[in-house]
Amino acid sequence: MTEHAGHGHAQRQAHGQAQEYVREYRVAGPGDGPYALTTGPDGALWFTLVHSGGIGRLVPGEVPVVHQLAPDCGPSVVCAGPDGALWFTQYRAHRIGRITTAGEVTEFALPTEECAPFGIAAGPDGALWFTEMNSDRIGRLGTDGTVTEYRLPLSSAFPSAIAGDQTSMWFTMNQADALGRIDMDGTVTVHELPTAGAAPVGIATGPDGSVWWTEIAAGQIGRLTPEGRLTEYPLPDRAARPHGIAVDTSGTAWFTEWGGNRIGRVTPDGRFSHYELPTPESEPHGIAVGPDGAVWTALETGALARVAVDDRPADGS
Repeated sequence: MTEHAGHGHAQRQAHGQAQEYVREYRVAGPGDGPYALTTGPDGALWFTLVHSGGIGRLVPGEVPVVHQLAPDCGPSVVCAGPDGALWFTQYRAHRIGRITTAGEVTEFALPTEECAPFGIAAGPDGALWFTEMNSDRIGRLGTDGTVTEYRLPLSSAFPSAIAGDQTSMWFTMNQADALGRIDMDGTVTVHELPTAGAAPVGIATGPDGSVWWTEIAAGQIGRLTPEGRLTEYPLPDRAARPHGIAVDTSGTAWFTEWGGNRIGRVTPDGRFSHYELPTPESEPHGIAVGPDGAVWTALETGALARVAVDDRPADGS
């Protein structure tokens, strides 16, 4: 495993020395495509290799381990399940996978052919909920393997990422410029976004009940409070193409700038900070709070990057 220390906007002077904020950990080859990641119940980082068909596990400081799947299955998003295992979508194989912390894999076929499952998250009901990008459906998979699908009220909506709160699931509809909320009984509510052509992708829920999302085509971050107040925050670089998003325990949102080669941070009152990634054109996609409290992102060019949250700049640089 190779480490690369990053500088740029991700450093400041501390006790007369430059302090590093971003560090890369090489976990795969440049063509393997680390895409999404999550913290597992074993305290490790688990990540998908979308191009080579693998699920990886990294404990920082140790050699990464990759569990090989069918090379063309397209593992996309991974989440920790309610049963102590990791669950992931197989976008190209149209299946949901489950992997134990010991590396044992089970796969679940889905009722709708060519449905292209993408986002997945654990729900408040103890099941896994996922999006079907090609079929305008949201799916529910019980840990016993029972699958239920719910059709959306919109067509060609391209449901993408999904996240849960205490009572429901929220998801982005990339081609409909809208968010969706689905209750545990399958009732869907649509929230249209103010910006036409926003193309929302990533979504996350915060500890205060707020929903955050990325608008990849508009260069904005959105927030919807539990009271129903919707705010869009334009990025300083409107061409940054924000993709993945995660919320830390303080309620601050962290997101990847796929087009800007940066990690961004925005507070609930709209203040931004940005962290340059050390490798040019590293293609950051998924992002998550790691087991160490730092923010981690998957770089499609073959690494995971760590942002030192506790040492973040205070000046918004």
